[in-house]
Amino acid sequence: MAVLSIILLVLFVLVSLFLIFLVSIQSEDDSGLGGIFGGNSDSAFGGRSNRVMNKITGWTVAVFVLLAVAVAFVNKSSDSSVLSSLNERAAATATTTDSTTN
Repeated sequence: MAVLSIILLVLFVLVSLFLIFLVSIQSEDDSGLGGIFGGNSDSAFGGRSNRVMNKITGWTVAVFVLLAVAVAFVNKSSDSSVLSSLNERAAATATTTDSTTN
């Protein structure tokens, strides 16, 4: 599982960087985030919403979300909570400390 976790994390970082790149190269006059706050658009979603860059960005966002869920699923711990694992470690430490002082 450790190798799969590393591979998914590397892919997640690469897709994140690619998504940042895609969003930054899109023009402001489009119906993207730049167009929401200052662009000129005649309709609610813009007349050119089916451009190739928008489709690539949409697919990249979908891959980003799927990878985020996959990384979270692979890296989840089998313990029910972090506090229970800390309590177990504290109990183990206390037991070893008590046995060394006697």
